Amino acid sequence: MKKISLLLVICIILTTLCGCGGASKPVLKVYNAGKYIDMSVLDEFEEKYNCEVVYDEFDSNESMYVQIANDSYTYDIVVPSDYYIDRLIQEGRAEKLDKSKIPNISNIKEEYLNPVYDANNDYCIPYMVGTLGILYNKAKLKIDEKDISYDMLFDKKYTGQIFMLDSMRDALGIALIKCGYSVNSSNDKEIQEAKELLISQKPIIQALITDEMVDKMIAEEGLMTLAYSGEAAYAMAESKDLSYAVPKEGSNKWVDGMMVLKNAEQKDLAMKFINFMCDPKIAQRNMDASGYASPVKDTKAGEDRGTEVYYPSKETLDRCEAFTYSEINTKKYYDAWSEYKIAN
Repeated sequence: MKKISLLLVICIILTTLCGCGGASKPVLKVYNAGKYIDMSVLDEFEEKYNCEVVYDEFDSNESMYVQIANDSYTYDIVVPSDYYIDRLIQEGRAEKLDKSKIPNISNIKEEYLNPVYDANNDYCIPYMVGTLGILYNKAKLKIDEKDISYDMLFDKKYTGQIFMLDSMRDALGIALIKCGYSVNSSNDKEIQEAKELLISQKPIIQALITDEMVDKMIAEEGLMTLAYSGEAAYAMAESKDLSYAVPKEGSNKWVDGMMVLKNAEQKDLAMKFINFMCDPKIAQRNMDASGYASPVKDTKAGEDRGTEVYYPSKETLDRCEAFTYSEINTKKYYDAWSEYKIAN
């Protein structure tokens, strides 16, 4: 009797365990930039597709890359910026998208499709978009938006009132533009000229900054800073004295895009997630939560955000470039940036 009872107990336990295993939900692993989503949309996706989403955040494209490059499987979906999208494609780390499972790609605005690094959007779908420009105190500077120029960032009369982004591609990019070159220049002389320009600027800037730029501009600790449009939009919402413009010389038009990694374990579910995020209602919620502009049609900014910080004109976008990736160029930029950082 005891032997029979024990056998029954073992069978029940095994049946229960097998049942739990069979009923386990698929797990989708997503890696995105910090504070870049309405977290409630993840709950909605989980409920709709009976799955679990593990959602992690990174603080830079570089740290994201280190994480996924050194692990055979860490995430199914990543959301890098343009030049890291380019890098992942070049290195064969990106899975080709099954666009039959992403019909909502039709919701993406045409001006953000078919970038030079992914001409047919075979590997990436835009998630958030924007520009690099100058956030400035319009109340004190009283400069017409059409006259905003990189010359301001290098003008000695603003000594101690200028902030610069502590970002290699962004700082070198605008220096290259000011010198009359492409943000993706591979010419040694041009890169060195841009480096020397940044070194000459060092004595007049207040600081190289990153996340603290918004608070410092709101607190009127400076007159201007190189800034991303999304950060500028947040600052402008907090202070009516601030404004933002893409300089007349041109700039970087950036796209952060959703990609499925080649070694992803949930590729089908990843396609569904990308399609879900391109739904206008979901995209609007993410836009509202992050403060950045969605490329999805039928999304809109608040009434106080209708400037070019969110909706750059075609004329503005036409004078902007996307950052692209080159292993050789990246080494050149890194060497120039390192020399700049240690220069007096």
